Amino acid sequence: MGAITRRNILDTDIYCLTGEKFSLGRSNVEVVREMLDAGIRLIQYREKEKKAGAKLEECLAIRKMTREAGAAFIVNDDIDIAILVDADGVHVGQEDLPVPEVRRLVGEKMAIGLSTHTPEEALKAVESGADYIGVGPIFRTFTKEDVVDPVGFEYLEYVAGNLDIPFVAIGGIKEHNVGEVFRRGARCVALITEIVGETDIKGKIAALRQAVEAAKE
Repeated sequence: MGAITRRNILDTDIYCLTGEKFSLGRSNVEVVREMLDAGIRLIQYREKEKKAGAKLEECLAIRKMTREAGAAFIVNDDIDIAILVDADGVHVGQEDLPVPEVRRLVGEKMAIGLSTHTPEEALKAVESGADYIGVGPIFRTFTKEDVVDPVGFEYLEYVAGNLDIPFVAIGGIKEHNVGEVFRRGARCVALITEIVGETDIKGKIAALRQAVEAAKE
């Protein structure tokens, strides 16, 4: 990936998110180590149910690991923890603090990602100064309790064809459909259960990348 900046943070194919309750009894730190060993260079810490102290401890460990691997590290929602561990970015949702207020907190160096579900939200994200947007959920997903309905390919194709902002496709993406997501305009995809719920994480990531490369041919 080279030097990690706000502009190039999505310059990779697979964006891995943690999800300890889906990780077959493994800790987030264990799973991230396997992701990094498999060549993943963009990790998001996403943990909704732990206490702040436990999340900070894990993020400190993951920050050290990602830095040693030359990988980017993004923290979901917890802006204070992102600042404390010197993360490369923070990712927020539509009901979290607005992007301009997040920017006031994190400064100019840290990337800000924003989840979007409609063209209107995407356009507003660009205007607000987001560095990248999440586009989805493409398919139905059960990793979030308050998830919106799938947006399908129509919204993905709109963003790919009309906006210059970097984006990551997310939501229900699996080995069997990741190729179609790339054929519809994605350049980076985010996955949770398809990777963290796999016993052989390195093998699953290799299979996903093989599917991506086949879609590009």
